[in-house]
Amino acid sequence: MKRMRDFFKDWKVHALCVVIALAAEALGVRKFQITPAVGFSLFPMLYAMAIGIVMGAWKLLSLETMKQASAYTTISVMFLTAKVASGIAPGLYKIYTEGKLGGTALALILQEFGNMGTAILGVPVAVFLFKVSRAAIGCTVSTSREGTIAIIGELYGLDSDEGIGVMGGYVTGTVLGTIFFGLMASLCARSGLFHPYALGAACGVGSASMMSASLGALQIEFPEMARDIQTYAYTSQALTNADGMLMNLLLTLPMTNWLYEKCAGIRGMGIPAQPLPDLGEAEAKIEAEDIEES
Repeated sequence: MKRMRDFFKDWKVHALCVVIALAAEALGVRKFQITPAVGFSLFPMLYAMAIGIVMGAWKLLSLETMKQASAYTTISVMFLTAKVASGIAPGLYKIYTEGKLGGTALALILQEFGNMGTAILGVPVAVFLFKVSRAAIGCTVSTSREGTIAIIGELYGLDSDEGIGVMGGYVTGTVLGTIFFGLMASLCARSGLFHPYALGAACGVGSASMMSASLGALQIEFPEMARDIQTYAYTSQALTNADGMLMNLLLTLPMTNWLYEKCAGIRGMGIPAQPLPDLGEAEAKIEAEDIEES
């Protein structure tokens, strides 16, 4: 409880967050067209991160304050997850009334197995090519978005190697992901290989900025189907945040730990993967620390 009270005493962090958020929203969404068929968009989330990096470089905040601010990430993710999850019902109802719920649900569930692909491809590259330590675990679990940050932050802490890895993946995805997804969506739409609804469902990868970039590109390509594509994208995004977290926690993260341990052993790095922490022990430790502080 004392730790929670300390969070809200740090007024400078809260004030700067408000200023950064207002500045980023004032800039708005900026769209860029490379060719008539290919384009991408930049979103306020990217501006906010860039402003924060500049402020950090100018040392407007102390290192202690920055460490304190990292604890807010998990809290903010909870609000975002609740907001996105609230959009599930309208999308599901529309799909249900059109008689497409069964096939759509199966496709969206199978989509979550893509979370395993990032670990299968990323861990060997991180260990064998770049000799990355346990940060590889956090960086290669799914797409390192908000839900993954919440899981890694709760189990390991964002100041751990795994936490550094997942935040590195998050920053990279925020900076490059929107551009990549905008271009990819435009190219896939122009290829004619996929139905617009399938592309709309594929937009929901668990990232609000990436989904918005790809959805915007699809709505430009298929203006007459823009509303339906948006429904599939929002539903996919909401379900990905829900069942994607379960997939990461119960399947992908244990598999990533196992894969890292095997690769590190072969590479001879001598850095075994940490076992998944016990949540009960972690909570008991936090309570004991709060009692000592009070």
